[in-house]
Amino acid sequence: MYIILLKFINRERAGAFMEGHMQWLKQGFEDDIFILAGGIKPQLGGAIIAKNSSLELIQKRVDQDPFVSEKVVEAEILEISPSKFDERFADLLKA
Repeated sequence: MYIILLKFINRERAGAFMEGHMQWLKQGFEDDIFILAGGIKPQLGGAIIAKNSSLELIQKRVDQDPFVSEKVVEAEILEISPSKFDERFADLLKA
């Protein structure tokens, strides 16, 4: 499981690449890789929780985000090995 942090480095350019970024996010959900996405308050960027992939494949996917490739955000990928969790999340941790 991974947390992907997308921190703004050039927020002014975000509008020009928002449509491509939103399509990239949509594809991540359709591919059953992303399970949560949202903003980092207050308007610092975004965060994504991902599963069902390797670090190498997550990095390749992140590199395809127009926000990353056009240097709107800087990406940081954190790998997590959950050892304790609420049982309601058990199905999310499979695979």
